[in-house]
Amino acid sequence: MLGSRAQSGLEPLPPRYARPKALEDALALRESGAQIIAGGTDFFPARVGKPLYDRDVACVLDLTALPELRGIREEVESYRIGALTRWTEIVEAPLPAQFRCLQAAAREVGGRQIQNRGTIGGNLCNASPAADGVPALLALGAEIELLSRGGTRRLPLSDFILGARRIALRPDEIASAILIPKPNGAAHSGFVKLGARRYLVISIVMAAGCLDVVDGRIAGARVAVGACSPVALRLPALESALQGATTSDLGRLAKAEHLAPLTPIDDVRATATYRTEAALIVVRRLLQELSA
Repeated sequence: MLGSRAQSGLEPLPPRYARPKALEDALALRESGAQIIAGGTDFFPARVGKPLYDRDVACVLDLTALPELRGIREEVESYRIGALTRWTEIVEAPLPAQFRCLQAAAREVGGRQIQNRGTIGGNLCNASPAADGVPALLALGAEIELLSRGGTRRLPLSDFILGARRIALRPDEIASAILIPKPNGAAHSGFVKLGARRYLVISIVMAAGCLDVVDGRIAGARVAVGACSPVALRLPALESALQGATTSDLGRLAKAEHLAPLTPIDDVRATATYRTEAALIVVRRLLQELSA
C-alpha cells in the first residue's frame, strides 16, 4: 500500500473493528468514540439493510476477549455478575432461590442459540421496553457498575435505563458488572411472561417479583412489570400492600390501582387495554406462585 500513514509520520487511524484483550485498551478505544458490541444479538439484526459502520462511529468495539467482564461470583454483601456473562451461564449457575426470577427470565431470551451468545449487559444496554432481563433485575434490586479510565461508578438499574433505547452510559464508559444485594432473611422470587406463543416471542406483558420472608411474613417486596411502559417499572403501591402480609394467598392483594404507574401502548402484539387487563392477571399469577 502506497504512502501509509505510519510511513508518512501521521497518527495511524483507529481500526474499524477491534477486539482488544486488555481492558485498558478497550477503555482507550471507547474514549475515541467506539461503539460497543458484546454478543451481537441485538447489534447485527439492527444492521440489516444498513452499512455495518455508522459514519459517526470511530470503530466497533467487541468486548468478548475480556474475561474480567464475565462470570458470577459471590462477594461479602452482594453477587457480582459480569456484564459479558451469557444467559446460558446464568441458567446453569448454582444460584440461591433469590435468583429464580432471573434464571426463569434467562430461559425466555430468544432460543438456545441466542442464550448461548447474548449477554446480560447487552440486554440492559439495548434498553428495549420488552427486555426480559430488566423486570427480574429490578425485582432483585440490581445496580449496574460502569467503568471508564476516570474511575468506576454505580447506578441503580432504575436510574440507568432512562427510556426506550436510552441509557445513562457516558461516551467513555463500559458497563462492567451487575450487582445484586444479598437479602435479609430468606428470599424467594419468580417470573411470569405472557406472549403470543410459549417460546421465541417478544413479551406482551411480563412480571417479576422477589420477596424477603422473615418468620412467615413479607419483610420486603419488589415487584416489576415489563412491556407495559417505555421502561420496566416497579410497583411501589403493591410492594407496600405486601409488606407484613403472610405468605399465603398473596395474589388477592394485587389490585388494579396498584398498576397505575404503567403506560401501555397499542402495537402489533396487543392493545393498551388488553395489556392493562393482562398485567393484573400476570401479577396475580406471579404472587400466587410465590405464595406456594
